[in-house]
Amino acid sequence: MVRASCSTDLCYYLPLPPVPVSNVTRTIPWGQPTIQYANGTTCCSSLDQVRDALDTIDAQLLELLSTRAAYVREATRFKSTEASVNDPTRNAQVIQGAIDGAPAVDLPQIVAQMVYQSIVNSSVLFEECICTAVQRCTRRA
Repeated sequence: MVRASCSTDLCYYLPLPPVPVSNVTRTIPWGQPTIQYANGTTCCSSLDQVRDALDTIDAQLLELLSTRAAYVREATRFKSTEASVNDPTRNAQVIQGAIDGAPAVDLPQIVAQMVYQSIVNSSVLFEECICTAVQRCTRRA
């Protein structure tokens, strides 16, 4: 895994989201719960609770990625050449759209950028595989 220095401009969009500070002595090393549910309760009182929520979210992400891959497969039907599979202009638009939209959902922009770069890159490889497997795309532009 590549690690970047964690300066605030790399870790979060600016301005930084508020992180409440706690002066209470307790077993949890720092901060107060920051996730608040609609009913007014907060998460999380244990690491297990955090991990359970992350497992649920990961399952939802897999479902969404599966649906996205189905649409990527559909897009390949409209591409007649292997060269038309990778559209750098469209790829950049998708990635930039994620970066620009991240602050509206309190997502660190670096997370959006890295995730969408991976999604776009793997989608291009998937389309190239489909082109090769079904021999529908010609190698010439």
